[in-house]
Amino acid sequence: MSFRRYLLASRSPRRLELLQQVVHPTLIEVRPPASAEEAGFADCRNLDAIKLRLLEIARHKAELVRADLNAEESALHERPRTLLIAADTTVIVTGDTPIVLGQPPENDDWREVVSDWFRKHYAGQTHSALTAVHVITPDGRSAEQVVETKVTFRSDVDRWLNWYLLTGEPRGKAGGYALQGAGSVFIERVEGSLSNVIGLPLEALLELIADPALK
Repeated sequence: MSFRRYLLASRSPRRLELLQQVVHPTLIEVRPPASAEEAGFADCRNLDAIKLRLLEIARHKAELVRADLNAEESALHERPRTLLIAADTTVIVTGDTPIVLGQPPENDDWREVVSDWFRKHYAGQTHSALTAVHVITPDGRSAEQVVETKVTFRSDVDRWLNWYLLTGEPRGKAGGYALQGAGSVFIERVEGSLSNVIGLPLEALLELIADPALK
């Protein structure tokens, strides 16, 4: 099935830029969910539980937009071939109990928090970036996937850390860094999808768009 319109249920400019790499910009509409509230991970004790929660968050984003879309199109004789795309990304520090690192706090403590993450969890270590992608048509046909990418940081993060904090780039970024930006100076190795770390795994998205469940 070819879709005439792709609705991106996200406020992230990075996800939009990635989507525009595989879908013509004229076919894309950004439709963020009306509510930005999301479930947390405090009760997730293992990686499987974190993946399930990520999927729940992505589904919720998509369903909020789908409800609005159905209300708009209720009077139409034929709905346009529309695909809604929602995603949620987080960074996981693996160990006996996985630690979820979301976005740094919005208050003035963000520098201290990011510094702590870099020194305690990133320097010379490997962590995981997880993204759940959920796609759904207005009539409810859906497909979804969770993608994991391993990211290894160089050990001497202190060499550039103060400079990086001054750029302000960590704010609003899952895990407090941007692989596609100045944060790349800390990266030693990436195993898996690069676009996944940025927020939208394009390889998985293309597979989902072609999923027979959507036909």
